[in-house]
Amino acid sequence: MIRIQIQNQQDDVEITRQLKGYIKKGIRAALKEEGFTRGDVSVLLCDEQTIHTLNRDFRNVDAPTDVLSFPNETEGRRPHIGDMAVYMVRAKDQGEEFGHGILRETAYLCAHSALHLVGYDHMTEEERAVMREKEEKAMTAIGLPRE
Repeated sequence: MIRIQIQNQQDDVEITRQLKGYIKKGIRAALKEEGFTRGDVSVLLCDEQTIHTLNRDFRNVDAPTDVLSFPNETEGRRPHIGDMAVYMVRAKDQGEEFGHGILRETAYLCAHSALHLVGYDHMTEEERAVMREKEEKAMTAIGLPRE
């Protein structure tokens, strides 16, 4: 089973049981499609300052972003697939902007990040198309397809 630990370090967006459930569903659906049935993922729900600092320190990009992925590069008895950080105000704002709300947007960002954890990227148009297809497949699997 994929175990997911969620840590909330922000106060701007209410983190409900339902939201936590969709975070887990998005991650598990993306990983299941890639054949992952075991492993751990940690999720940090954070504010703008935290995501900005992480982006600057780990990617040399001095700006906030919506989600960051940190794949684990070590092996162990139970694989730790990786860590992700989600900027919750951005997730809320993007959900409103795109008209589908915070639940779908946060689940989508987590599915997107999970795909990064297992090696996918979107630096080229070809990679972007593959990743988008996998993201949408995961979202459809959890009942939140793009409308």
